[in-house]
Amino acid sequence: MSILYDERVDGALPEVDKAALLAELRQRLPDLDILHTQEDLKPYECDGLSAYRTTPMLVVLPERIEQVQQLLKLCHARGVPVVARGAGTGLSGGALPLEKGILLVMARFNQILEINREGRFARVQPGVRNLAISQAAAPFDLYYAPDPSSQIACSIGGNVAENAGGVHCLKYGLTVHNLLKVDILTVEGEFMTLGSDALDAPGFDLLALFTGSEGMLGIVTEVTVKLLPKPQVAKVLLAAFDSVEKAGRAVGDIIAAGIIPGGLEMMDNLAIRAAEDFIHAGYPVEAEAILLCELDGVEADVADDCEHVRGVLEKAGATEVRLARDEAERVKFWAGRKNAFPAVGRISPDYYCMDGTIPRRELPGVLRGIAELSEEYGLRVANVFHAGDGNMHPLILFDANLPGELERAEAIGGKILELCVKVGGSITGEHGVGREKINQMCAQFNSDEINLFHAVKAAFDPAGLLNPGKNIPTLHRCAEFGAMHVHHGQLPFPELERF
Repeated sequence: MSILYDERVDGALPEVDKAALLAELRQRLPDLDILHTQEDLKPYECDGLSAYRTTPMLVVLPERIEQVQQLLKLCHARGVPVVARGAGTGLSGGALPLEKGILLVMARFNQILEINREGRFARVQPGVRNLAISQAAAPFDLYYAPDPSSQIACSIGGNVAENAGGVHCLKYGLTVHNLLKVDILTVEGEFMTLGSDALDAPGFDLLALFTGSEGMLGIVTEVTVKLLPKPQVAKVLLAAFDSVEKAGRAVGDIIAAGIIPGGLEMMDNLAIRAAEDFIHAGYPVEAEAILLCELDGVEADVADDCEHVRGVLEKAGATEVRLARDEAERVKFWAGRKNAFPAVGRISPDYYCMDGTIPRRELPGVLRGIAELSEEYGLRVANVFHAGDGNMHPLILFDANLPGELERAEAIGGKILELCVKVGGSITGEHGVGREKINQMCAQFNSDEINLFHAVKAAFDPAGLLNPGKNIPTLHRCAEFGAMHVHHGQLPFPELERF
């Protein structure tokens, strides 16, 4: 693989006697389910980014928080690394296990503890599925807004770890904007509560710091999420365009018109055809790009907004603008978008899903840049966007059975992320950094900023035992990345002894 791993993962992790550790765990935690044979460990070798695989030393599946606490205390005392895992739907290698560490699976903590109608919040365990929260809140006419495409399977603990978004995050925000409180266990096995039941808490905003920290600062044991009242009405406009650049410009035009849609998504022709063949959503397969624009609220406002947006889209060059006839068609339109990733999997042996964010005004230029990279590297790219907030998901199609194709896919993916940084964007919008984007962290941040990240990590986890080798590169690795990579200028990464 071309990815640069942290040197602690390359071989400097402490040697652990697997048999001795297994015996001690069984003695101290006799009721803890532990997987240790090769055939039992194999299913846990990767998360949703299957290109990177490592067989864990041990997998533990606790059912009680006390088991997690005792496990962390033991691992801290023995210097054993721990990687937390939820549903395993992550797409950046964030839950990739370690050969010399324990994989802590939190999936059995799947209870909804409380739905509070008056306070509009829900208390849930970390293994609860994202969609299950809205299903439980539905009888109270409430729902949980962040809705990743994997919401039928992904867990709320993983959503907190990655700061997940979704198709409606433009109007309603990411996970971090929809949390009140998170209970965690530190690496030493101590309980902490971040945030509060109130709308704000005194002191530093550790809840925001923890959200998106990718399992490097602590283990989530309980989450209190905000619930929103269901909109009275939601309608979706589908607009077709004869060029992706026109569709990209239309996104900015809608926002400039003073309208904030509930969701604003974009798909190019390759993604449209794949989704239509899979879901039969009624997409115009001849279009070079489509926009899905959802408007929600009270009936009168939504009707006015639909007419306003229709005018904006037509002025922007839409060849067709179609309003979903009823709720069933609205759901069908969204089903096509939410199933775009598996749909693309039907037209290519493998694909590499990227995740970058750019300013909306840069959409047309970045789309042209992706097309040029696709031609340069000889790999097709299907583009799917949370267009309203500039979060793009180029899907790079390749065949891992052909020599060199995975490496070319990685290379074009890195170039796309660096293009995002160049135009003022970010290397991730909701998938996290994990192992996948650790090189590109060196492209986005300078040495002082990376030092600060390491200092935050050290404050929570001085020994570096929680999910080591993810998210934050060492300065040594950034210097190596700069030396091997043609970059936008010189990378100022002096080596520091501490890191």
